[in-house]
Amino acid sequence: MRAMVLDAPKTPLREADLPVPEPAPAEVLIRVHACAVCRTDVHISQGELPDPKLPLVLGHQIVGTVVRTGAAVGRFAAGDRVGVPWLGWTCGECEYCRTGRENLCDRARFTGYQIDGGYAEYAVADHRFCFPIPQAYPDLQAAPLLCGGLIGYRALRMTGEARRLGLYGFGSAAHIIIQVALHQGRRVFAFTSPGDAAAQRFARELGAAWAGSSLDAPPEPLDAAIIFAPVGPLVPAALRALARGGVVVCAGIHMSDIPAFPYALLWQERAVRSVANLTRQDGEEFLALAPRVPVRTAVHAFPLGAANDALEAVRRGDVQGTAVLVMGDAGATPAPRTAGPPVA
Repeated sequence: MRAMVLDAPKTPLREADLPVPEPAPAEVLIRVHACAVCRTDVHISQGELPDPKLPLVLGHQIVGTVVRTGAAVGRFAAGDRVGVPWLGWTCGECEYCRTGRENLCDRARFTGYQIDGGYAEYAVADHRFCFPIPQAYPDLQAAPLLCGGLIGYRALRMTGEARRLGLYGFGSAAHIIIQVALHQGRRVFAFTSPGDAAAQRFARELGAAWAGSSLDAPPEPLDAAIIFAPVGPLVPAALRALARGGVVVCAGIHMSDIPAFPYALLWQERAVRSVANLTRQDGEEFLALAPRVPVRTAVHAFPLGAANDALEAVRRGDVQGTAVLVMGDAGATPAPRTAGPPVA
């Protein structure tokens, strides 16, 4: 099978011909149709996350069809379309797993990090950590739901009942979560890199009440903010924008150092918290909700062999929406393809 392989951090992915993997008893073998590209993939490839499996097939937003199942799999059958997220395995035994917090599992393993992922024509995955894909979503439009959507949804839940919501960094996750937030009756304020008029326009097209630079103050105080950009200085900036009792949720797996800031920014019961990974319950809830919104994803398709170009585009912030690798002969699209289930 064709695959794009990371041999060492800070080196380009290598195109390789690898054996098709064999599923273990609890695994399914999946023919990959599409795999969305995440900023976490960039962090892994650049050595910003420690100790990846090497050599490694990146990719943790996989959509494909089950080809074969292991002997212990009763949940899926050949021909089923499934999605594979970042959380690939948990022990089920530690305190976190036993108390509904499997996202914090002591021995968790992650797709495209410790487990080979979806930058390949085939992948294997533990059937317990796969999700049925809503029928209304084509493969390309479903792939971004599996991380940008799932992690964004978990971050959104951490904001509680916040009505005025700031989103810092308007990429893959933000363009999905703004749709969910508006569906819930919230007002959204979008913050982008200074001068990024295209991202600000994209946010307004999706319904943002305001869009501007991350250096600017919003027109009114925020009840909560989610930081998707891996930029530590955005934490004090977001705190300055909060009303009393507000929360800043850091949604990334990696962030540059947060600079010192005066206690006055945190006082009056403001809070800063992080989001780590996801649970299967998050996935089930979000994938049931997405068609009801309905969430529509904007995608830029790249052929598998152009995975390095896709990673670089994500690293530079050149993609409005989500970059998605597609298998077979499909090529890159110069403009986003936006689709989703029909509006009810």
